[in-house]
Amino acid sequence: MTNSSAPAAVLHTIADVERDTGLSKDILRVWERRYGFPSPLRDALGERQYDDAQLTRLRHIRRLIDAGHRPGRVVSLPLEALMELSTPARAGRIQPRRARPGAAAAAARDDAVLSQWMQLLLRQDTQALRDALARMLVERGLARLLTEGVAPMNVRVGEAWLAGQLAVYQEHLYTEIVQAVLRQALGQLAQARALRPPRVLLTTLPGEAHGLGLLMAECCLVLEGCQTVPLGVQTPLPEIVQAAVLSGADIVALGFTGGQNPREVRAALEQLRERLPESVQLWAGGQCPALYRTPRGGAGKPATFSPMGRLQDIAMGVAHWRALSGQAA
Repeated sequence: MTNSSAPAAVLHTIADVERDTGLSKDILRVWERRYGFPSPLRDALGERQYDDAQLTRLRHIRRLIDAGHRPGRVVSLPLEALMELSTPARAGRIQPRRARPGAAAAAARDDAVLSQWMQLLLRQDTQALRDALARMLVERGLARLLTEGVAPMNVRVGEAWLAGQLAVYQEHLYTEIVQAVLRQALGQLAQARALRPPRVLLTTLPGEAHGLGLLMAECCLVLEGCQTVPLGVQTPLPEIVQAAVLSGADIVALGFTGGQNPREVRAALEQLRERLPESVQLWAGGQCPALYRTPRGGAGKPATFSPMGRLQDIAMGVAHWRALSGQAA
């Protein structure tokens, strides 16, 4: 007698999907009503449950939105169409650079290093991965660790997660290791130099739980000799204003990921600009496309915020602030 029973399908709660994809519960519910996807099952209590196929599609959708696609264009697409769009969409956001002598060899070496890091992560060899990051820090310095190591590795980790090669806990493990190395380097750097204005307050708005980008930005600011006030993530808007005033911040810097609603991002930035003192600049960075395609002012109207699309933009922003305030070195 044969056993024909098949293993039960794995189902995920809406909280599971939010943690996995970074798409908020509100966004998932709105898409369900507006686009007919996702289309969750319901358990005995009426709670939403999503199968693996829907989770995979949502991962690809999140990646495409990060690359600049509008939800209305991609949410209803089948998986095959999403996969066809993924590579061109990512490539389209990369600005070509003029090749330098020896650049190909350096790129090959960096590629080998990143491949080694990925293997260490897949094996969950946390100490070896931490040591590898620390070794690049010693050999190349913090700035190059960020731009040549952590930033491209973040992309690889995201792509491996998208392809199902990394579990969510492995992505979180990677984030914890990188944060530990960067925080240690940041502490040593802050003690080794005299910091001066601008004083920059860093945080995210409620619903944005990703903090690695903020930490990378703080490292860049301290490399420029700035004073920083890190609040962590998910700070309510009124408390950002209060903290900025009480700390004497010259700049408020917010981080956004691509899954956030563009209208809500714009509205939050406009509200924050209205509530902050006029002398306090507002910076916004991250992967949210709305930051870079939305008009940030008009004729006779000051810009709502300054976009920081790359880590390198931070140094230019600091230099511009110091020049305007008469504090250039």
